[in-house]
Amino acid sequence: MLFNSIDFALFLPIVFLLYWFVFNKLKIQNLFITFVSYLFYGWWDWRFLGLIFFSSLVDYAIGILLKNQQKILLRKVLLVLSLSINLGFLGFFKYYNFFVDNFVQAFTLLGHSFQHQTLQIILPVGISFYTFQTLSYSIDVYRRNLEPTTDFWSFFAYVSFFPQLVAGPIERASNLLPQFYVARKFDYAKVVCGLRQILWGLFKKMVIADNAAELANQIFNNSSDYSGSTLFLGALFFAFQIYGDFSGYSDIAIGTARLFGFSLMQNFAFPYFSRDIAEFWRRWHISLSTWFRDYVYIPLGGSKGSNWLKLRNTFIIFLLSGFWHGANWTFVAWGALNAIYFLHLLLFKRNRKNMSHISIEKNISSIKTIASIVFTFVLTIFAWIFFRAENLQQAFEILSAIFSASLFKIPDVWSQKMLLLLVFFVAVEWKGRHGKFALEKFGLNSARATRWIFYGFLVFLILVLKPTEEIPFIYFQF
Repeated sequence: MLFNSIDFALFLPIVFLLYWFVFNKLKIQNLFITFVSYLFYGWWDWRFLGLIFFSSLVDYAIGILLKNQQKILLRKVLLVLSLSINLGFLGFFKYYNFFVDNFVQAFTLLGHSFQHQTLQIILPVGISFYTFQTLSYSIDVYRRNLEPTTDFWSFFAYVSFFPQLVAGPIERASNLLPQFYVARKFDYAKVVCGLRQILWGLFKKMVIADNAAELANQIFNNSSDYSGSTLFLGALFFAFQIYGDFSGYSDIAIGTARLFGFSLMQNFAFPYFSRDIAEFWRRWHISLSTWFRDYVYIPLGGSKGSNWLKLRNTFIIFLLSGFWHGANWTFVAWGALNAIYFLHLLLFKRNRKNMSHISIEKNISSIKTIASIVFTFVLTIFAWIFFRAENLQQAFEILSAIFSASLFKIPDVWSQKMLLLLVFFVAVEWKGRHGKFALEKFGLNSARATRWIFYGFLVFLILVLKPTEEIPFIYFQF
């Protein structure tokens, strides 16, 4: 079920009313959340309900076994079992054909050829997200950082919680699971705040991302026909497409969870206003970057040790992040390029330089800040070319065209409407950058009538500029 669909527009208010006014006891609410979450997920393809159920059951059982097991060796065996089952499912559905194809190509280069057959595998929506979510639970229980639960329905509701089930945020059990243990009370202020965040998320997705996608797809799908200036513009549109699409989903998810009395972690913190790449990665897809930090980077040694170890750990974390996104060398290249961007900051100990809020005043330092933001944004645009390209050859051809004299030609494809929308979008995001989402505090000091006119304007733009068909979120394929 898509957040930007008529189905969800009917589903959400019905679930909301039943949750608060019919099933208003804690255990019944948790059971109800599990049921509607499975309904929400099964709306896409009911055949994969068994997969998420089995994954949940495995980690629920392993948590209980870890609770009663004191022997270090057996605890390690249980953890390895959880890792093997969860990553095994993820590896099969997401990477089987990739590894088979590349294995065959490697042997072909060595002069050996043999016939092989790939499988017609359907990637279960959200498997990368809920797999990491259940794994974090088992790892935290193994580390004794979290007390394992014996509440079956709370755990299953935690894993399948429909607002963030298919595209995050990737919630830690330490944050979300305890919220299923305590009674939730209806809070009008939280509901209003949640609706504001949903509205902004829908605007990001249906107005910014989907309209930018139309132009980005036209340019990338015919990249050999266009000049460097047009290709750079296409990469710019894709940068706003993926941000509007993915952060829009996160806003809708977090806002929807707030309607039911839950607090999810912030997943985006205005990343395109970052002053360097290190800051960008503290602001972009926060739930994934912190997951890799806590469960891979720090156990490897993090930023401690020699420069060689720092380089190794940095490349591992960025390559894994790229590969997590999909079975294509373009994603690996995207991760590697971001690692290269990051290296000089790490080696010169400047990766934690920009930790404060971004402020612009009329002085020289502000000019430097703006220049840093623009430069960092341009670097991310070049990296997104690898993310969006069909293959490495296309990515390098696009870059070659951009770094040619044709960069100075008038673009063949552009849209005045889209550029005006982007100016409006960036202005609102900049104004609201100190909140957890753009509209959290935006206009709260203004008259109520002014706020409602603004909200009405957003609704008007959504209704007028939304695409004619429901377009899935980009991260559904990851």
